[in-house]
Amino acid sequence: MQVRKRTDNLEAYDSFLRGAEYFWRYTKDGNAQARPLLEKALALDPQYAEAYVYLGWTYLIAWIRQWSPDSQTLQRALELEQQALARDDALPRAHFILSWIYMFQGKYEPAVAEAERAIALDPNDAESYVALANVFNVFGERTTEAIALIEKAIRLNPRYPFGFPFNLGWAYQLVGRYEEAIAAQKQALLRNPNWLFSHAQLFFKYRLQWSSQLSQDPRTLDRGLKAAQQMVALDAASLLSHWALSTGYLWKKQYEQASVEAEQVLALNPSQGMIYAGLANTLSYLGRTEEALGLVEKALRLNPRLPPRNLLQLGHTYYLAGRSEEAIAALKKSLNGSPADLDAHLLLAAVYSELGRDTEAQAEAAEVLRINPKWSLEVWKQRSPYKEPALLERVFAALRKAGLK
Repeated sequence: MQVRKRTDNLEAYDSFLRGAEYFWRYTKDGNAQARPLLEKALALDPQYAEAYVYLGWTYLIAWIRQWSPDSQTLQRALELEQQALARDDALPRAHFILSWIYMFQGKYEPAVAEAERAIALDPNDAESYVALANVFNVFGERTTEAIALIEKAIRLNPRYPFGFPFNLGWAYQLVGRYEEAIAAQKQALLRNPNWLFSHAQLFFKYRLQWSSQLSQDPRTLDRGLKAAQQMVALDAASLLSHWALSTGYLWKKQYEQASVEAEQVLALNPSQGMIYAGLANTLSYLGRTEEALGLVEKALRLNPRLPPRNLLQLGHTYYLAGRSEEAIAALKKSLNGSPADLDAHLLLAAVYSELGRDTEAQAEAAEVLRINPKWSLEVWKQRSPYKEPALLERVFAALRKAGLK
């Protein structure tokens, strides 16, 4: 990405450029090397707004990748972007980075507003369109619009970076276009083979294809597990890597390995509610209900407004714990009208069935079959990764009572 000179201090500008070059490597070492150079630029010119932007960006990336999991890391990123805007409110990049920060804080409306402000300031800045699409992806909102935004960004910047196909693949996943989603993530990896989040997206897309019965290829789940293993090979200190691998082992019904990887995530002490929600879901499948509920509480403390996929995971945890009304509330909030909602409708069918609300259970079962007319209860039973046979039989009986076959 090009940067414009906004200081008359040539030494500060040189330090800024070298810091930016390290930052764009998107590695832990590069991030660490970028920060003192950007701090030097600010020491030389305390009014250098773009240096504040990039310095804040280093803190944001460190928090996203959990290189620095302390919650104050995200707060520091916020403060630096605010300092940048106090010096120059017309910096699109500062606004779209603020959008990312608000997004991770669960603040949907401010996140949208900041990304839209970035676009208004520079309608030709492709990154800002992707930032807005990213907010829609995370919250499962306006997903069709997210695809259009990224396609526009690609037209604006034909030499687009790996983040563009990454976000495009994510949007495709949300509308159930899994093959296109996989192709987009592979494009992202051609541009950056070490981009952990594209490997993560590949894993979850393969897993969703398998669990939703949209793929009958027995190798689908193996491809997902391979993507998760590649994540650990790339970054063994990443809690996202170990969470993905734990989930991969879970769906392969390799329960001991799934538990080991889950414990590794807990040992890394996450600071993201999304990770705790996903881990709670994994522990629920493993029959560790009370522990799972404890993680749900942590998830909601860290992020009271979790994205739809995490709300689905919370709904599953509440359902297995017998907290039906909380399960229904979470599952309803998780719905965004996409084919990827099959799991939410399935769980709602089970909850309503157990409550004796047969009409509602049958309506949810009908939604499952609308999304995938070939969905089979027997195939679900074969693939479902509940460790405890009693839990599997409980859910199976509820779904059969709802009218699924």
